[in-house]
Amino acid sequence: MINFTVGPVQSSEEVRKIGYEQVPYFRTQEFSNLILENEKYVKKFAKADESARAVFLTCSGTGAMEATIMNLLNEDDKVIVVNGGSFGQRFVDLCNLHNIKNSEIKLECGKKLTSKQLEQFEGKNYTAFLVNMHETSTGVLYDMNLISDFCKRNNLLLIVDSISSFLADEFDMKQLGVDVMIASSQKAIACPPGISIVILSKRSLVKIKENKCKCMYFDLNLALENADRGQTPFTPAVGILRQINCRLKEIEKNGGVESEIQRTKALAEYFRKAIKHLPLKIVSETPSNAVTALQPLNCSAYSIFLKLMEEYNIWVCPNGGNLKDKIFRVGHIGYLKFEDYDVLINALYELNSKGMI
Repeated sequence: MINFTVGPVQSSEEVRKIGYEQVPYFRTQEFSNLILENEKYVKKFAKADESARAVFLTCSGTGAMEATIMNLLNEDDKVIVVNGGSFGQRFVDLCNLHNIKNSEIKLECGKKLTSKQLEQFEGKNYTAFLVNMHETSTGVLYDMNLISDFCKRNNLLLIVDSISSFLADEFDMKQLGVDVMIASSQKAIACPPGISIVILSKRSLVKIKENKCKCMYFDLNLALENADRGQTPFTPAVGILRQINCRLKEIEKNGGVESEIQRTKALAEYFRKAIKHLPLKIVSETPSNAVTALQPLNCSAYSIFLKLMEEYNIWVCPNGGNLKDKIFRVGHIGYLKFEDYDVLINALYELNSKGMI
């Protein structure tokens, strides 16, 4: 199978080799050094301030989203949430679950966020802004400079889910004034799922200390205390953290974050150019490098997913809910090459010639 989903994605041979090894004991100085090195690299690649901290949580990206809300927000907060799809809705659901007052900016499928939509929230005493930098369900990449300027003017805590965009799209945590950045191991980091990363600005660290988290496992104060010595409060996904270390070093060796972003962008542009004669509409007005969301004009999106999987040994990414038959997605993250896309492109054109697209 060739995997063009947006997570879990394909990993390099060196990363996979570590997955075959016996998992070592982790309460050692050697493992502590590895965690501290991981923190150094993710802060560097996110362009975080030196005073920022990173913690590694053994959970999915949703776990890190919930941990962020529980540790930085409380019932006194009033937040704005960009809701442009499944993952924007997840932030809304988490806020409602934890009794965080919130106002949604509800966007139509594939549409970008505009300054006009932010105008109604100017000077209204909101305390935080939550956004999925890349709404993975529709492929939309939001304008972070627009959001950053708005948050700075209104002194809002800026919480950014970069789970599918980290290492795929340009991001400067310090310059944008981002207070929390969330990432996960199974996206462009290209390791197995199981580890999520939360990078915290100096301002968010103060907020965490002032706030009382009513959860032991997701208590970021506890995670930060242990992170000082390169450890986690509970048993982490040790093997995946070792694979992340290998992958981060691969990225550094190959030219760093800028090189990785350009590689991903080149794959996305190659694919999009090659399919322009097919009856497939690119959904997003502002697509991320990480994924191309496609709407078939003549058939069910899910039927294309099934045909590619069953007849060509190719995985693309289906959608769920009301988008199941409308949109499928092709990822550009992970260990993929131009030759892999040639296989997918040829399969799509063949399906089209048979009247199946």
